[in-house]
Amino acid sequence: MINRPTTIQEVLNQLDSIIDNAIVNNDRIGYFAFLYRRVTAEILNEVQLGNFEDNARMETFDVAFANYYIDAYNGYKTNQPISTSWQFAFDTKNDPLTILQHIMLGINTHINLDLGLAASTVMQGKEIIDIENDFNAVNTILGNIVNEMQDRLSRVSPLLFLLDIAGKNTDEEIINFSLGKARALSWLNANLLWGLGDGNQDAAIHQMDNTVLRLGEFIKAPKSKIVTYALKFLGKFEEKNVGLVISKLRED
Repeated sequence: MINRPTTIQEVLNQLDSIIDNAIVNNDRIGYFAFLYRRVTAEILNEVQLGNFEDNARMETFDVAFANYYIDAYNGYKTNQPISTSWQFAFDTKNDPLTILQHIMLGINTHINLDLGLAASTVMQGKEIIDIENDFNAVNTILGNIVNEMQDRLSRVSPLLFLLDIAGKNTDEEIINFSLGKARALSWLNANLLWGLGDGNQDAAIHQMDNTVLRLGEFIKAPKSKIVTYALKFLGKFEEKNVGLVISKLRED
């Protein structure tokens, strides 16, 4: 039985293990895990610098948030029931999608579903409004790192610029679809779940899970034929070895 992390450093250790396993098995699950490790390391740095309103609470919140992903990953690996949206995201690991799409499928589920759940859980019995500023700070950190990651992606996806040509800066459109709207949606979900209280959330969580699944299906198969063609074309020229991809993404 794997012990659940109780500190951000323990979260980083488990993410390192997930990434290492992905490299060994050439498993594309490692792409989102790498991005998420980068985000988590930045949050730990901000906690250590004392940059949140309540740094001790932020560590508790961040660990609770991470455990939704870690539990889903471990459940998937041991064939246990997990949310349909995480099941869908993990099941695409063998699909011929671009690196960007694999990353965005993870972001979609973790932000649109898990973030609201974590905030609601941590703030049960307290005023949820008290965590709003720190909640938004986490989203800002994630957004900044996704922008950074886009620059790094050009090392392993040299034709990523084709998405710009496909129309309306589409790579940003894909990311904004999952991040921009998700920031507001995840806070609304957190407030809804918090208001329902423990024991009364199952139906709402099920509905949220199904909504996130539909968003994932959009990321996997955009409705635009031009975008779909561009994604398939640029995917042919991407690095396919997961270890090499992560190694290049890590380079300063």
